[in-house]
Parts: sequence; structure tokens; C-alpha cells
Amino acid sequence: MSDHHHHRLSLRTKLEFPNFRLDVEQEFDLAGVTGLFGPSGSGKSTLLRIIAGFETGATGSVQFAGTHWLDSERRIFEPAHHRPVGFVFQDARLFPHLDVAENLKYSLARGTTANREFRYDEVVTAFDLEPLLGREPAALSGGERQRVAIARTLLTQPELLLLDEPLAALDVGRKSEILPYLESLPKKFGVPAIYVSHAVNEMARLADNVIVLQGGRVSATGPAARILSREDSRITGMPFEPVTLLDVTVVEHLHDLHLTRVAHASQQMTVPVIKGAKEGDVVRLSIRAGDVVLATSEPRGLSVRNVLRGTLTNVAPLADSAFATVSVSVDGVSLKAQLTRHAVAELELSAGATVFVLVKTASFDRSL
Repeated sequence: MSDHHHHRLSLRTKLEFPNFRLDVEQEFDLAGVTGLFGPSGSGKSTLLRIIAGFETGATGSVQFAGTHWLDSERRIFEPAHHRPVGFVFQDARLFPHLDVAENLKYSLARGTTANREFRYDEVVTAFDLEPLLGREPAALSGGERQRVAIARTLLTQPELLLLDEPLAALDVGRKSEILPYLESLPKKFGVPAIYVSHAVNEMARLADNVIVLQGGRVSATGPAARILSREDSRITGMPFEPVTLLDVTVVEHLHDLHLTRVAHASQQMTVPVIKGAKEGDVVRLSIRAGDVVLATSEPRGLSVRNVLRGTLTNVAPLADSAFATVSVSVDGVSLKAQLTRHAVAELELSAGATVFVLVKTASFDRSL
């Protein structure tokens, strides 16, 4: 990737509402997808709108790649249409009277010439829009409209993509249909993105780094794997289940069984077929802590196919709850399991013990 894509975004900004105050000081090293994660009403969308230039009341400074977009002391405010930013909303906002091709070409006309051109045919191919080009927005599904909206945004040649819960309005099937397109954005187009969502599974699937907003302030930042596994104790106000992210290598597809065999270090597992992945590709799996079962001896005669050997490293009881989060080191990765405190006591689980981690195949969250 060229330096052009490692732009820094520096925020020192405040915005007052009658009953809410956003106050954020944050440096983003923009590469890949940065997840902006937090409960509803924590200020995620507002922060995104400040970056885009839609919130004229914000004070402080917003600086991108050395250029000030906002500096209220020096009375600098770049209007939204002057910022090289592509914004994708929850609803697609296509021109209803234009067909898909015309919607896309409209954006091409007003695209600035960035260091790298995203060409019309390249974007159409990447988002599989060929069969839709002649259709009007009313004739598209919600997922198709969102695909067109993202493609259209890319054609404005943005240097930064801002995605505000682009999947919120879609049902689960449509979500899983559009996720691979979102996932391929940084790789295919090299344009960094900030992705707003309160859905932990979207963060697990898409984000490289995660910034947690709570009550208008940043409470934690770090690699997605660390934030989503809840190893950061500052994430207090969000009752989400810990998730372990595993980068695994595709070994082979078992076509007749609709399964894919993957390897994590020395151990192998099978997961529901990973479409579009070739042997040798590295893919990310996310495993919810509640879908993990622990055994103290190697289990026999089970329907669960994935058994990983590991060492128990930590037991953390959850406050005011029947549960505890148990950490198991599996080939250098800390895998989280959520067990009842009763089970922890009954199995006499303590740090240093060898345990067997059983993962239900269905829980590998490749698709949501």
C-alpha cells in the first residue's frame, strides 16, 4: 500500500446538545477498517458526521493527512462537499428516477481526481452490479441498493470512507449477502474506512482496529481481537458476549459435505463452507464465548467436531452474574469461553490446567 493510504486523522472536537455532550480526542492511523463501536446513543454517528462535515456546530479541530477540515479557533471549516470523504448511510439514498448505471455515472462525473482512480468497470465488477445496471432503485432489494450505494460512493474517488451502520436496515440474510463486499473494500480498493455499528458480529467480521465510544467519550481503543474479547477492562457499559477472533488458513474444501477444513497453527477444524476462499488463503473466524464448551479430558463420542487442546490461563467471574469468562491459550491465541460459575467450581478449573475446547461448528461466525 502506498503512503497515500496511511493517512492520519486527528480529532480534538466537542459538540454540545441539550442532553448530550460529545468530547473526543483521538488519533486514527487509517489503514484497513476502523470500527467505531458503542451502544446506541453513544455518539458514534455524530462523530462520523463531524468528520464528514455535516455537523456545523462542532468546535475544536479535525485534521486529515495534514490538512485542517475544521479548526474553530482559526475559523476554518471545509464544507462536506470539499472533503475527500465518501459517506454511506443506513438507507441507500439513490436517485429514484435514474437506473443503476445512471446513478453510478452521476457520481463519476463529480469525482475528484485522487492519486488513484477507481474506474467504473472495476467498481461494477467488484460489486457484481452488471446484471443490475438497467434497473431502477425501486426494483432492487435492500442489499442490492446498499451495494450500489457503496459502489457509487467509491466512484466519487474518496480518500476516506465513512460507513454509518450500512447494514442496520437489512435482515440477516441480506446482511450476510453484503458483508463479503464490505470485507473486500480495503483489500481491493485500498481506501481506509471508519465503520459505525453496535453489532459485535459486524465488528468481528470487518474491523481491524476498534474504538469504543460510551457516553460521548472514547473509553477504549485497540486491535479488534483485544477489544472484542473484552480483555480491556474499560469496556463497562456494553453487555456484549466476548468473541475470539482466529486467523486460520484454508486447507481444503470438502465439497460433498459443504465444509471447509482450516488450520490454526498445529490444529485443524472444519467449518461450514467458506465461499470464495482458496486453499492457502487466511480467513478470520469469530467464535462467541457462549458457543464454547470446555472439557477436562479429551472427549469421545460427541457430535461436536472441533476439539482444540489448550491451557487455561484465567477465570474472570462476571459481576452480579451466574457466569464467568474463562480464557484458554490455544497456540498463542487467548480463546474465551463463557461458563457458569457452577461449572467452573464443579470442574475445579484453575490456571495452568490442560483443557479441551469444543466449538460447535455452527457457531463459526463467517456469515452472521
